[in-house]
Amino acid sequence: MGKLVVTAFTSLDGVMQGPGGPDEDRDGGFSHGGWVVPSMDERVIELMTGVSRRAGALLLGRRTYESFASTWPLAEADDPIGSKLNSMPKYVASRTLTSVDWQNSTLLDGDLDKAVRELKETEPGEIQVHGSAGLVQDLLRHDLVDEFHVLVFPVLLGVGKRLFGEGTVPAGLRLVGSTTMGGVVIVHYARAGGLAYGAMGPETGNW
Repeated sequence: MGKLVVTAFTSLDGVMQGPGGPDEDRDGGFSHGGWVVPSMDERVIELMTGVSRRAGALLLGRRTYESFASTWPLAEADDPIGSKLNSMPKYVASRTLTSVDWQNSTLLDGDLDKAVRELKETEPGEIQVHGSAGLVQDLLRHDLVDEFHVLVFPVLLGVGKRLFGEGTVPAGLRLVGSTTMGGVVIVHYARAGGLAYGAMGPETGNW
């Protein structure tokens, strides 16, 4: 059975909108596009190359799909990320697209919850979600995400689409791994059952 892994670039205050360029996503008048670029050194690119190699398939929202489909097919044949993305199965969740032309792409039909659960049953390995802020909120709302791979960049944006919105389902997480690269903090969490509770203070002995 496949596992659904959300891979996201976020600011320290949790914004994931428009990381790669000024015109990537201007929804809501967002004017800070391209905020990851100053921190994208060779180490971060190498890390993302390794992340891409782990993927068995991609699940993308419309905006990210259209961005990827307009750029990655232009990559050289020996580009390690481009060759992987171009060749692997890609599934697109969209309420407006009627067709998808990027090679090995499939448009998901019907109810998202049902379609993604069926995808996890039939697609082995990691099903990675990149970007796709709106889709991520739907996946969180339906409690479909198995792991989070988050790169936190040393910026505060104040406005924009956030990784964890109001539809997030409370859940426990287990740290799989963490590292730093310059000012970038990379954390990898896996689901670990329900949310646990407790109390602390001098009267509890937990202080």
